[in-house]
Amino acid sequence: MTSTLSAPHTAAVEQATDLAVLTRPDFPLLAQTACLGQPLIYLDHAATSQKPRQVLEALQHYYDHDNANVHRGAHQLSARATEGFEAARAKAAALIGAASPNEIVFTRNASEAINLVARSWGEANLRPGDEVLLTVMEHHSNLVPWQLLADRTGCVLRHAGLTESGELDLEDLRSKLTERTRLVSLVQVSNTLGCLNPIAEVAALAHAAGALVLVDACQSLPHLPVNVKQLGADFLVGSSHKLCGPTGMGFLWGREALLEAMPPFLGGGEMIQDVYLDHSTWAGLPHKFEAGTPAIGEAIGMGAAIDYLQDLGLERIHAWEQQLTRRLFERLQAIDGLHILGPTPDQQPDRGALAAFHVDGVHANDIAALLDSAGICIRSGHHCTQPLHRHYGLSASARASLSFTTTPEEIDRFAEELQGTISFLREHS
Repeated sequence: MTSTLSAPHTAAVEQATDLAVLTRPDFPLLAQTACLGQPLIYLDHAATSQKPRQVLEALQHYYDHDNANVHRGAHQLSARATEGFEAARAKAAALIGAASPNEIVFTRNASEAINLVARSWGEANLRPGDEVLLTVMEHHSNLVPWQLLADRTGCVLRHAGLTESGELDLEDLRSKLTERTRLVSLVQVSNTLGCLNPIAEVAALAHAAGALVLVDACQSLPHLPVNVKQLGADFLVGSSHKLCGPTGMGFLWGREALLEAMPPFLGGGEMIQDVYLDHSTWAGLPHKFEAGTPAIGEAIGMGAAIDYLQDLGLERIHAWEQQLTRRLFERLQAIDGLHILGPTPDQQPDRGALAAFHVDGVHANDIAALLDSAGICIRSGHHCTQPLHRHYGLSASARASLSFTTTPEEIDRFAEELQGTISFLREHS
């Protein structure tokens, strides 16, 4: 299956080779040493990204100089806070090619953004027998909200399967699209398989069937260019802490006409126009969906993170991470009894910069624990994709996930330590 991303420009590839060297000084956490004086190697970027000093300084500056509530105060602190907060919204809109900042709704995280759509759009539009089409590779955040919605509305959930290579089975998805399908909701890049899904093709199929499309872009936004118009999406969700930004911050993008028609998600201050004792009227977009005091500093920090990524260039980031991913696969594929989930870089060159794997006779948690003692941070467990792991007959896998700050030398040391760890665990099993 071909991906939806074109090959990087030659200039991006040429500039990519020095990207880790260029950026490492900006990330203070990555300079620390771990156990026994070993340099820390962080290979868990798919779980949360590290933060450059530019983001940390933006947070500190807000609390040092501009700390005030937004939109409500007439004084200069509130004006500056509001300016920074709304500038972050404009930056998020520009990042994904949105038509207007009014289409960006700030949430606590991507999970809340999906819940917003399920609660607001879903309850207003779905009836018993209507269908929501998902995939078996989805993160729990793109499964559980729809399960709860099905309990409330009587809608039916269906799930598209996978190919043998661990990519989306587009023919299976096509066969499960019916006149009853109202929404297709899927991840752009799987946090376990690493596959890049053909969103534009899925959107065309869904729209032809009369359905809308929601895209979970948490694992794509920090790694490659994303444009909602090119994807043909109707909703898209993102998370700040995957974008080199603070935790507790995310966003929902929706087409303006859809958001206008949707009822509020939460009630309280800020999302209202007028309040009476027995009824209220709602503020315009996007504030209708943002009840109460928002995460102001976190939004400003996310804006600084977006600036950082945009300044580096997402095509350049993607080109560098493609090189790293090939190196990671080459090193892992040389280890006897190790099996990687999802397509290889040869099968899908634009796949995500991660590798989830399992090893014959060795538990993923034991691998991660011993690597941690060597100063190497990876993920083990089900990665919030339990149904996907059950599909493969696994309870857990280990996962190494990369960033533009990762160096080839870190990948080599990880592979060497992993080989030694596997040998040790096999000898003592």
